[in-house]
Amino acid sequence: MPRNNAQAFPSKDRKPVNQQERLEMSGWIVGFTDGEGCFSVSLIRNATTKIGWQVFPEFVITQGAKSRTALEEIQTFFECGRIYENRRYDNHREHLLRYCVRSLRELRERIIPFFQRYELKTHKKNDFKKFCEIISLIENGHHSTHEGVTKIAYHISEMNRKSKPKFLESSETTRRTLETEMI
Repeated sequence: MPRNNAQAFPSKDRKPVNQQERLEMSGWIVGFTDGEGCFSVSLIRNATTKIGWQVFPEFVITQGAKSRTALEEIQTFFECGRIYENRRYDNHREHLLRYCVRSLRELRERIIPFFQRYELKTHKKNDFKKFCEIISLIENGHHSTHEGVTKIAYHISEMNRKSKPKFLESSETTRRTLETEMI
């Protein structure tokens, strides 16, 4: 018989205290991420960067405002990230909350090791693998070269059923690709 949520998971103020509690919490987080999470990488125009584009990786779990405590428990578990509120004034009855981890250090030290140990069960497993490859490329400095960002953009296009990033369609990228092919 399943335990109630108050017994199965720690309060938002503390982490799991024993191995059984941690395993239950880990399984819950994997399932929650499979259903409501996303490993995302965006390419954003940024004139202050060396090549004019910024690589922006993040791990996100989205919920309606009524489920804030679930996101707070996940935030407490990982000991990182922030919860943002997206106010909605359309036909939805509640605002949207996003638990986001954007720090490369926190992604590398907390999020990635967790999901390497506790594997996702859905197609998000493939997105996670691409996400890890992109983080590795960033850590090796490839995000600061045009060729490296092109490689990252191709990985992004294979994640989350995305279309081709605008970076790959930009005139500079097209010109550089043609120049490389002609050599």
